[in-house]
Amino acid sequence: MTKRVLPLRKFIKPTFESLIEKKRDGGEFTQEEIRYIIDSTLDGEMPQHQLAALLMAIYFANMSAQETADLTEEMMLSGEVIDLSHIAKPKIDKYSTGGIGDKTSLVLVPLAMAAGVVVPMMCGVEHDYVINTLEKLCAIPGFKPHLSNEQFANQLAKINGAICAQNEDLAPADAKYYELRKETGTIPSLPLITGSVLSKKLAEGAEGLVIDVKWGNGSFIKDLEQAKQLARSMTRVGRSMKRRCVALVTDMNQPLGDTVGTSLEIKEAITLLKGGGPEDMKELVLKLGMEIVRLAGVAGSTLSAKQTVQRHLTDGSALEKFKELVKAQGGDTTYVDHPEKFPMAKHIRKLPAPKRGYVHTINAAMIAHGVHLLGAGRDHHGKVDHSVGVSEIKKVGTQVKQGEPLMMIHYNDESKLEQALNYFKEAYRLAPKRPTPPPLVVERVA
Repeated sequence: MTKRVLPLRKFIKPTFESLIEKKRDGGEFTQEEIRYIIDSTLDGEMPQHQLAALLMAIYFANMSAQETADLTEEMMLSGEVIDLSHIAKPKIDKYSTGGIGDKTSLVLVPLAMAAGVVVPMMCGVEHDYVINTLEKLCAIPGFKPHLSNEQFANQLAKINGAICAQNEDLAPADAKYYELRKETGTIPSLPLITGSVLSKKLAEGAEGLVIDVKWGNGSFIKDLEQAKQLARSMTRVGRSMKRRCVALVTDMNQPLGDTVGTSLEIKEAITLLKGGGPEDMKELVLKLGMEIVRLAGVAGSTLSAKQTVQRHLTDGSALEKFKELVKAQGGDTTYVDHPEKFPMAKHIRKLPAPKRGYVHTINAAMIAHGVHLLGAGRDHHGKVDHSVGVSEIKKVGTQVKQGEPLMMIHYNDESKLEQALNYFKEAYRLAPKRPTPPPLVVERVA
């Protein structure tokens, strides 16, 4: 593991007030100024109120491509940088801005591993209502979400992949900024998102990155144009740091797949690893999987990338790699072989359609909030109910009769159900005419 400390080059320290004013008035920071801001953050020299003001100035005045690249590099170098140079295979990670029902990482990591790609995946904190990949994996008894940097590197060398929690010694400056961004309403800042994501991913040792930028009512990015701008920002900065980078802008205006929960999503991921599963998930796994194997150089043409992905999903090799990953991190692989072993909720109840019509819109965030209320999100004691969630979700464009289920609700507690039902009912809008479902992949940015 390495940490590079770059000395300041004949740099006269500015006041924090002058830095805030410079950015407020649209000025551009030099790399030395950005390094000074990072150092002052880490040693506590810059007061919180001034740091908050600086983040707000960045939010409104933005940053140039060069500033964003400098910010990303300095945040990456603010802590440990994992050295994976001893591993000869291509090292490509996948990142998503967070989606409701998105279990693609559970499929893509073992799929890429089976194709000979090393996937160094560390998961950070998601925005409030999104259940992250690790919380889903923890539905498997014994699964250990925490690995030291050394354990992480050793596991990558041994089996090609790891999915674990973000270690605190990687990009520590970002952790400080992220907490303050949540408190100051600056989470949506494009340069700050870019710096946050790439600094952590590159500190893991990734040589390339496939990014899934989600937009819509189930994402913190509500505006399609902003999602496209973020995709461009990330790929541009990635390239400037000599890393291969591809981004897909994808729809998050309805849940992905048929389920939202922890055990329910793991079971759906296992079905996908056996070549089955819902069509939207299969499409996204195929598109992102093709990008990973092409970026890694293990498949050249579009056709060969498609064939590679499909082969590993249907011949059982991706499923075997998933079991290998689960076993390496202490999980009970019999749950993968026999998904019926996962805990079942005491009650299953349908959400009836209030009238006849077509599903016109679905608010994915409301479904996620409802699922959290059922107990699928961490409570005040840090506990998760792995048996609850929703399944058989009717998608946009589906015709339903009055009383027909829009989804099936898996729950254990009647009082929690009553609260969650309000969100589930509000999530659906029915209309007499069939709408045109939005495309899943809106744009590719490379």
